Amino acid sequence: MAKFVVVVESPAKVKTINKILGNKFKVVASMGHLIDLPKSTLGINIEKDFEPHFIVVRSKTKILSKLKKDVEDAETIYFATDPDREGEAIGWNLVEHLGAGKKIKRVTFQEITKSAVLKAFETPRDFDRQKIDAQVARRVLDRLVGYKISPLLWKKIGSRLSAGRVQSVALRMIVERERAIIAFNPKEYWQIAADLQKSGRADVLTANLDKIDGEKFELGDQKITDDLVSKLKTSEFLVTSISSRTVRKKPNPPFITSTLQQEAFNKLRYNAAKTMMIAQQLYEGIEVGGETIGLITYMRTDSVNLSKDAVELVRKYIGEKHGDKYLPETPNVYKSRKSAQEAHEAIRPSDVYRTPEEVKAFLDADQFKLYQLIWNRFVSCQMESAEYQYRRMEIQAANCMFAASGSTLIFDGHLTVYPQADEEEGKADFSHYVEGDKLNLLELKPTQHFTKPPPRFSEASLVKALEEEGIGRPSTYAAIIQTIVLRNYVLREKGGYLGPTDLGLKVNDLLVEYFSEVIDVGFTAQMEEELDKVEEGQMTYAKLLHAFYVPFKKELIFAEANTEKTHHFVGQKCPDCGKEMVIKWGRRGRFVSCSGFPECKFAKPYTTGIKCPGCSDGELVKRRSPKGEFYGCSKYPKCTYVSNELPEEGKIPEVNS
Repeated sequence: MAKFVVVVESPAKVKTINKILGNKFKVVASMGHLIDLPKSTLGINIEKDFEPHFIVVRSKTKILSKLKKDVEDAETIYFATDPDREGEAIGWNLVEHLGAGKKIKRVTFQEITKSAVLKAFETPRDFDRQKIDAQVARRVLDRLVGYKISPLLWKKIGSRLSAGRVQSVALRMIVERERAIIAFNPKEYWQIAADLQKSGRADVLTANLDKIDGEKFELGDQKITDDLVSKLKTSEFLVTSISSRTVRKKPNPPFITSTLQQEAFNKLRYNAAKTMMIAQQLYEGIEVGGETIGLITYMRTDSVNLSKDAVELVRKYIGEKHGDKYLPETPNVYKSRKSAQEAHEAIRPSDVYRTPEEVKAFLDADQFKLYQLIWNRFVSCQMESAEYQYRRMEIQAANCMFAASGSTLIFDGHLTVYPQADEEEGKADFSHYVEGDKLNLLELKPTQHFTKPPPRFSEASLVKALEEEGIGRPSTYAAIIQTIVLRNYVLREKGGYLGPTDLGLKVNDLLVEYFSEVIDVGFTAQMEEELDKVEEGQMTYAKLLHAFYVPFKKELIFAEANTEKTHHFVGQKCPDCGKEMVIKWGRRGRFVSCSGFPECKFAKPYTTGIKCPGCSDGELVKRRSPKGEFYGCSKYPKCTYVSNELPEEGKIPEVNS
C-alpha cells in the first residue's frame, strides 16, 4: 500500500493527479460532501453558540468505508480538495474519520498541471480554520432559514416546499422585476432625423436632432413634433462644428466566475449550470495526446489576479504571434472587487501555448467553444488597447442642433483576438465638409417611439445583478439559479429569460410579508461581507450567527403567531370520501386534493376547465417542460394532446407536436 494518500473531491481528478505524482502516491476521491448536517433534524445547537452537529451522510457511508480502507496503511494523508472555502471544509470534515494516528497535510493548486501540482506538494500547509468557520457559518445560516421557514410554507401554501436564504433573495429580485414590467406605463416620445446634402455632392448625410435651445429635449406628442418639423422646413441648415478625436478601448479583464457565466450565456447561450459543468471538465483534466491535462485554472474565483509566470508567458506569446505593437510596455493590471479572495487567480488557460485549435481534436463541441472563449479573453487582456477615430459634426437649424457621428477603427489591438459586437464601426466620412457649409434639406423624418419596460432577467443579467449587489459567491451563482428553477419558483422562458411561476409569486409574497429583513438585498449582502470577515479573522463564527439570528428570530416568532393554515375550496366533493376538495400547491405547481388528507389521499390535476379538443373527455392542464409552459390533457397518457396556447372553448388550435 502507498505510504502517501491524496484525497481529492472528484474522481475525474484522480487519474490526472496520479499520473503527475507517480506510484508513491495513491489518489482517491471523496465524491464531494460525505459529512453534513442531518436531514431529519435542525442539527444546530442554537443555545451553544450555534454549534453544528455533523454526521456521515447516509447515502455516502460506503464511500467513507472505502476511503478508510484506502488510508489504512498510509503514513501521511494529503487533502487536495478544491482551494475555496467549500473545499477546505470538505477536507477538514474528513480528518476526524480518516486521520487518526496519521500526518495530515493540506495542499491546494489553482491548475492541475505537473508544475503546479508538484509545487503544491513541496509546500503543504495546515488547514485554514478561519476559512472552515466561514464555510460552516454559511451552511448553518442556510440551514436555519430552510428549516425554520419551510414549515410556514407548508402551512400556508402547500407541502414539500422549501425556502433558501440566498435563493429567496434571487427569487425576490425576479418577482419584483416581473411586477415592474407588468406595472410599466409606456411613455410616448418622438425623434427627428434630417436627410441633408451639400451642393455639388451626391451623397446624403443623415443627422439626428440632438438639442433644442442648447438643452436635451423631450418631444412628448405628435403635435409638438409636427409644429417643430414645420418650423425646420423653412430653416437654414449650417455646419457649425466638425471635431475628431482618438478613443482608446482597453481590453476587458480575464474571466472570473460571474463574468464567464455572463459571457458564456451572451455568446454561446449556455446557462450557468452548463457553463460550470464544462469548466469543471476543462479544469479537472482532458486527455490530450495520451496525457491527461487540466486545460484551465480553477473556475470558482472572484479575483482577476494573474500569476507572474502566466503573464510573462502570455506576453511572450503575444510578441511572437502578433508582434511588439500589440504588446503593452508593461503588463495590464486589473483590480478585483473589494470582497475578492486575492489568493486566487482569474480563470485562464493553464498553458497559453496550448491554443484552442491545437486541442480542438480532443474536445467535444461545447468544451472547445468554452475553452476558446477563456483562451481568447486571457490573451486579449494582456494586449494593447484598440484605437478608434471618433468624428462628430454639428449642424444648426433655427434653435435646433442636429448631430452626425461615427467612428473608424485605426488599430485593432486586443480586438484582433477577442472581437466584440458592440465595437462595430459607423461610417462617418466628413472630409468633404467644412465649418460654415450650408446644407440642403432633402427630408425631415419624425418617428414615434415608446419607452420600454425593464427586461426580464436572463441568467447572465441575474448573475451580474447578484454580483453587483454583493449576494452569493463564485461557487453559488449557478446553484442559486438551478435551485429556484428546480423548485418551480422560476421558469426558464425562450431565450433563457427567467420569469416567476404562480407558485414562485405566492412563495415570494409570503416571505416578503413575514421575513422582509432577512430576505432584504442589503441585509443578505451584509451577511456575505461578514462571512468574508470570518475568513479573514476579523469576526468570530458565533458573533456572525448571533447578528443574523436576532432579527430572524423576531420575524419568525411574528410569522408563526400570525400564519394560519388556509384552505382554498373549489366547490367539489371528493369522489372517494365525500369531503370538500381544496387547491394545494406542490413543487410542480397547483393541484386539487381531498381536504381529508392524509386519511384520504385522492388528488387530481388543477385544470383550466376547458375540455380537451383532442379527446373531449379530459380537461386541459397547464404543464411545464424544460422548453417552457404548455397545455396538456388531464387524461395523459391516454390522450397526448398538447398546445402552446389555451384554446377557446369549442375551438381547436394548431397542435404543437
